[in-house]
Amino acid sequence: MNNLNDDNNSLALNLPLARNILAEFIRAEITRTGLSKAIVGLSGGIDSALVVHLCVEALGKNNVLAVMMPHSSSSKESVVDAERVIQDTGCRAKKIDISPIADPYVETYIEDNSTRRGNVFARLRMIILYDLSAEENSLVVGTSNKTEILLGYSTLHGDTAWALGPIGDLYKTQVRDLSEYMGVATEIISKPPSADLIVGQTDESDLGITYADADRILYQIVDARIRPEVLIQQGEDEEKVNLIMNRVKKFQFKRVPAPIAKISSRTFGEDWLYARDWMT
Repeated sequence: MNNLNDDNNSLALNLPLARNILAEFIRAEITRTGLSKAIVGLSGGIDSALVVHLCVEALGKNNVLAVMMPHSSSSKESVVDAERVIQDTGCRAKKIDISPIADPYVETYIEDNSTRRGNVFARLRMIILYDLSAEENSLVVGTSNKTEILLGYSTLHGDTAWALGPIGDLYKTQVRDLSEYMGVATEIISKPPSADLIVGQTDESDLGITYADADRILYQIVDARIRPEVLIQQGEDEEKVNLIMNRVKKFQFKRVPAPIAKISSRTFGEDWLYARDWMT
């Protein structure tokens, strides 16, 4: 069970505790490497907005760089919302238009496939973040939430490439609650989540289910450990449960490191584990 829950049967968070744990997580994971700075890709959406707020709380505004990377097809409102986060937190900021970099490849090799375009944009943005992290001597902090990770709504080596992921164990519903508690702008919290690739596109239309329904079902299956068939027997919509489970199974490969064939007595990810890596 999620030990941050006030009630084990709900998605409710102990918000002050969650805030403190996540801020301390960011501070500890960055400073243990000998570094002191964080870099975050800021889209203007709720997830990246919350992560910037948490990083500023953990490290101070001067140690956080928020990078806006719009494309010419991006919503102008997204840029406005990103700038609002920068103003509210006082963090440092950089804006890089990815159009001149992305368009030659997209226009030459991709005709009309929004998924491929989106993947190119996501991976290009991560290249930029990691290059700037080298310049800044900082770590890239991820912005993916638990719902996206479980449903595979992400791009490998794109928005899933980060040194640490503070909100990766928060469902979208919990991201909204914590964002409101931490003072993220109401305009950002209330707008429909979107990958911002096509006018009118939303995450929920892509997924075929609302985040509220997805979170409710995922929480019961993942955290409460209720089998899908039992949920259906209890009255949960069978089509929605099957949609969720199909995505969870299909995109499991996105949630784990690429497998390494075991030959030696100590293999990365099997025997040579996190604590030993740190020699603790």
